[in-house]
Amino acid sequence: MGLITRIGRGKFIIGEGINFVPEISSKMMAINAKLKNKFPFLKICIWNTSALNEFMLHQPGRFYLLIEVEKEATQSIFYFLKDAKYSVFIDPTSDILEKYLPREKESLIIKSLVSEAPIQNVKGINTAPLEKMLVDVFCDDVLFSAQQGGEMQTLFKEALNKYSVNENRMLRYADRRRKKESLTKYLNSITNLRQQRQFAANL
Repeated sequence: MGLITRIGRGKFIIGEGINFVPEISSKMMAINAKLKNKFPFLKICIWNTSALNEFMLHQPGRFYLLIEVEKEATQSIFYFLKDAKYSVFIDPTSDILEKYLPREKESLIIKSLVSEAPIQNVKGINTAPLEKMLVDVFCDDVLFSAQQGGEMQTLFKEALNKYSVNENRMLRYADRRRKKESLTKYLNSITNLRQQRQFAANL
């Protein structure tokens, strides 16, 4: 009936939930097509950090197009995209991000895809659902330096209030990244902002 929406095991919010669907750019589609043609059996997740802007107060001027693949394939993907004349980096450190990444609006970054990471398919492309984006921001303060501190709190509040977020799914992924306990504490610290919308119930 749309009166409540499940957001986790035994957890619901009042009202009909809205699922977050990130924008798929033509550049993402082109890169995905190239990779699928060259590596047809490789598990790939592509998403752009610009998707986070919807939840942020201060808008960063630089974005990263993240290409996450199985660890063993990162080097192959790197050289394939480099040969295709893309500006691409593998797991850059904060020093590299600040000194060596070109000052263009969008750079490609290759990362290892965490096993059992949540993925959603949008327009034929495997991309990150909101649960994965939030956990990645929480776990990686180097790549997501623009989303830390008070900005991260704003990001989580806006995302949790605006869209349906499966907290169990989010915590399972955080557990794969060995951050489940700290993320649970963080979520509890901002729960009071959602208490009027959320209540517990037994399945």
